[in-house]
Amino acid sequence: MTAAAELAVRIDGVVKRYDDISAVDGVSFEVERAQVLALLGPNGAGKTTTVEMCEGFLSPDAGSVRVLGLDPVADSERLRPRIGVMLQGGGAYPGARAGEMLDLVASYSADPLDPDWLLRTLGLQDNRRTPYRRLSGGQQQRLALACALVGKPEIVFLDEPTAGLDAQARLIVWELIDALRRDGVTVVLTTHLMDEAEQLADQLVIIDHGRIVASGTPAEVTAHGAAGQLRFSAPPKLDLDLLKSALPEGFSPRETSAGTYLVEGEITPQVLATVTAWCARVNVLATDIRIDQRRLEDVFLELTGRDLRG
Repeated sequence: MTAAAELAVRIDGVVKRYDDISAVDGVSFEVERAQVLALLGPNGAGKTTTVEMCEGFLSPDAGSVRVLGLDPVADSERLRPRIGVMLQGGGAYPGARAGEMLDLVASYSADPLDPDWLLRTLGLQDNRRTPYRRLSGGQQQRLALACALVGKPEIVFLDEPTAGLDAQARLIVWELIDALRRDGVTVVLTTHLMDEAEQLADQLVIIDHGRIVASGTPAEVTAHGAAGQLRFSAPPKLDLDLLKSALPEGFSPRETSAGTYLVEGEITPQVLATVTAWCARVNVLATDIRIDQRRLEDVFLELTGRDLRG
């Protein structure tokens, strides 16, 4: 286990209840410095509550939370200058101009980033004098990110940082998060975008009903208990009974569309050899053979279900 002093975040057996409902129920995980952690889960899973305990807005009912080795509530005055927080709501006065708002946040830091550089980087240079209420949703989101970063935090908490952004702005935010990691900044983000989590995160934690249901690197999470997919093309309507009998138990090859075949399971070299040997035996030439691992979205839906959450 990593020494506590070297960790950016350490959460150990944390519980948070509201009346008789456990919003967070025994959650434990660690985040090393200069890593990006993506905290995933359906609406109401406990993500926001977990992050708000890390930020010092809530106290756990049980367990412990340490951020940069400090208690976020008891050591709030020491910790707050070292962290950045991006909130979905923005928290801005509607009449404040974008530049004024960022300058104000920068004034709280002893050594802030250049606000004008941040505005240029996030494509807001032409909106310095625009009142917050007149910014588009995407512009407000980028301004909230700028406010979270202007104080040069050691760790930054980002709540759905690319929500409402177009493709170009989203790419800029991704590049900025990657640059933060290279500069030694730890990033904890929540997102509903599985491709974003796979692209950015060193570690994933998936929470459902207040408990961790999966954690690890994106590759580990998608591989754990995972079926791979072997696809190939061949003449349509082939008899697959012989192939099924040759494959290990649990494999059910099927024709997903005319001339397109799918074999699901743990795709090993032996399984691939069995499929190609069967093709040779029935005298067909398989083309477009490819092996796909499950996507993070597939794993997420398997773990948390497909029902809509409030």
